[in-house]
Amino acid sequence: MDNLTHSLVGALIGQAGLKRKTGLAMPALIIGANLPDVDAACLFWLEGVEHLGFRRGITHGPIAWVLLPLVLAALLYGFDRWQAKRGTRPAGRLPVDLKWLYLLSFIACLTHPALDWLNVYGIRLLEPFSSQWYYGDTLFIIDVWLWALLGFATWFSLRREKRGGEWQRPARAAMAVALVYIGVNGVISASHGWHSANPLPGATTAISSPLPVASVWREEITGSKNDWYYLHDSADVWVPFLEREKRCAWPSASELHNVGSQAEAFLFWSRAPFAERAPDGSVVLRDARFYDPRARDRFSVALPNVECEELSAQ
Repeated sequence: MDNLTHSLVGALIGQAGLKRKTGLAMPALIIGANLPDVDAACLFWLEGVEHLGFRRGITHGPIAWVLLPLVLAALLYGFDRWQAKRGTRPAGRLPVDLKWLYLLSFIACLTHPALDWLNVYGIRLLEPFSSQWYYGDTLFIIDVWLWALLGFATWFSLRREKRGGEWQRPARAAMAVALVYIGVNGVISASHGWHSANPLPGATTAISSPLPVASVWREEITGSKNDWYYLHDSADVWVPFLEREKRCAWPSASELHNVGSQAEAFLFWSRAPFAERAPDGSVVLRDARFYDPRARDRFSVALPNVECEELSAQ
């Protein structure tokens, strides 16, 4: 999910009462909820789409769940000590307990892969022990309804706290509603895909991709490598993502090898890859999950030296 959602989840956990466990609890919760995204630093050294094969991996796996919170807790504890020595430590801050700092950072860090698993982008939950991708197909990567719920609840809880009222209950209620919302969307996704009234023969993969804003609707995608279809709801028929004249035969292994790390990273990440004819007659690899015109170029790799070959007659 996006970092605003992660931050709001961390803040709401704090407002549910955990921020009273130790000083600097809220920084531990909010930063901890975003901590696995330190892998975004790969954009400084990886080129093109290579980051697709790196993100949501090692920093989202079991070893990171243990070590990243430990680093965060140690830094926050050291920061508190540093402020105390300088005489700048806020008088109203609760005593800092290193054990609680670590536990809160750990809890917050765990919420990150749990949320990331919910969308169609995928996450390698067991990296480095396994590089398998896992997909929840439950929420769009940016869910405005979660923003509204979590954001309002955090604001309302803080407002009540400031006025001396009961501030933990609204946060807990919002967390319960959020879990119900996620559960309902999970059921909606599970009821689609393979359970379509008109399944496509020969398909090996089914994806129920949540739509932005219209979170209860799904774009149903099915097929296999280089042959992907979406469900035309009004006619209940499967429609190819590309007209035949825009499609290319899948490049050979040698052609992909010659392209190098860009194609390798894309194919490692891609769940629904297909080859499209570029205007100059070469090949562009794309993913059916992200074929929306507003996103497709960020999830594609051009093969300028590979000539687009027409699909064989079917």
